[in-house]
Amino acid sequence: MPMHLPTFSQRYLQELPGDKLTTPAARQVHGALWSRVLPTRVPNPRLLAYSQPLANELGIDRALMGEASTAAVLGGNALWPGMAPYAANYGGHQFGNWAGQLGDGRAIVLGELLRADGERFEVQLKGAGPTAYSRAGDGRAVLRSSIREFLCSEAMFHLGVPTTRALSLVATGEDVVRDMFYDGNAMAEPGAIVCRIAPSFLRFGNFELPTSRGDIELLQKLGAFTLRHWFAHLGEPSKAAYAAWFREVAERTARLMAQWQAVGFVHGVMNTDNLSILGLTIDYGPYGWIDDFDLGWTPNTTDARQRRYAFGNQPAIGLWNIERLGLAILPLLDDDETALDEGLQAFQQTYAAEASQRFAAKIGLIFSSAHGDGALLQDLFTWLGGAETDMTRFFRALSSVVTLPAAPTAVPAVLAAASYAPISAAREESCVAWLQRWWQRTRAENRTPEQIAQAMNATNPWFVLRNWVAQEVIDAAHAGDLSKLHTALTVLQQPFQEQPAHTAWAEKRPEWARSKPGCSALSCSS
Repeated sequence: MPMHLPTFSQRYLQELPGDKLTTPAARQVHGALWSRVLPTRVPNPRLLAYSQPLANELGIDRALMGEASTAAVLGGNALWPGMAPYAANYGGHQFGNWAGQLGDGRAIVLGELLRADGERFEVQLKGAGPTAYSRAGDGRAVLRSSIREFLCSEAMFHLGVPTTRALSLVATGEDVVRDMFYDGNAMAEPGAIVCRIAPSFLRFGNFELPTSRGDIELLQKLGAFTLRHWFAHLGEPSKAAYAAWFREVAERTARLMAQWQAVGFVHGVMNTDNLSILGLTIDYGPYGWIDDFDLGWTPNTTDARQRRYAFGNQPAIGLWNIERLGLAILPLLDDDETALDEGLQAFQQTYAAEASQRFAAKIGLIFSSAHGDGALLQDLFTWLGGAETDMTRFFRALSSVVTLPAAPTAVPAVLAAASYAPISAAREESCVAWLQRWWQRTRAENRTPEQIAQAMNATNPWFVLRNWVAQEVIDAAHAGDLSKLHTALTVLQQPFQEQPAHTAWAEKRPEWARSKPGCSALSCSS
């Protein structure tokens, strides 16, 4: 019996202007939002892993995912009927500076998968070869970065954080040369391709590029396309509709920033070409989850000096990026900066409310300024940042403290275990003082301590994909052992559930990971 193949549509190609050239030669592309390109064939595409939950959501059955012909499609060697590959054209601000045209340099969209219920999802291969936007790059990706993106996309989804998804990880059977830390030590690494899924991969930079070139007609076409397909509830294109759209994007981005902060996720490269108009986490490069609560930590070696994208800076950078988007769409707002100001205010208000609510939930509270919850949280952040304290372990452990019959008079062992060094007498005293205030505050909640603890455990993950865990998976895969890859994929699908068989991966960062490449810091190299 023949397999049932997914149905594909091509709205982006059909409704928006494209590049007349079809070669992958690097070039400046004007007056067009996309360039056709075929993935470059690889010697031996081999499916290493895939997300069964995502395949189920897309309506792709297990039998089809197991076919060699599917590995060929997901590895860039074949196409299913209806696919029409292209790379998107966009620009962006990188590390605060306008970089001009960027585009999909190693990502190729195969088309929109049309699900049985009418929902559409863009299917994109990352690492499938050069495009018109590859500049001096080869359009490929290596196994280590592909594993990280594959796992992190799914980890974020199961944590409840808006994100692009990852359907599959395919080995290409060829080596790719990369200089991991840009220090002149390039080496050959195994290549791989990730299949990424999202309702849309449109990003802030898609709107910035036409405006930077004075191509307002192209901007208008993109704006109308965006409203029509993802924000139809805002009405037909008009100044009012675009103002409402900008405000909604600002609010979605603000909520995303609050969610990143609440789970301790650091994106690492928050350029405007890496921010989604749908408020999704997009483009997983040198990301990381913080181990100890350090607002100044960045996983990106390229950002080591400036620390522009450090953990504590992400909300402010989100606002800065929103302002860049607002400036880009001013022509759609009849150059009225009132809507820009209102969008920026909406971001700030939304972030403040969302972050307050999410961090209050992490300590078992429904946020109340009347109860002094803002000060309670700020004092906790100050204490956590005063010495190396594991963020994930600390918040998870609090649920066992809230059920104590009396306020603690010493730091409970379960909390002390979250510190990377013995707690000094002064820190113990301040922690106990905070715990007593917090314990008393929880008794003002209209819930039992047991109910509060249950809610805390549904908010504070037991497992997050720390860099050192991902590196263990990568090291094993490089040695030909895929068991850790499949184990990690299983564990991350239940991040709030204690999984005793995998306790080692839920522990604090081991000392060996403090300075190991891939654990302590990464680059944009992939």
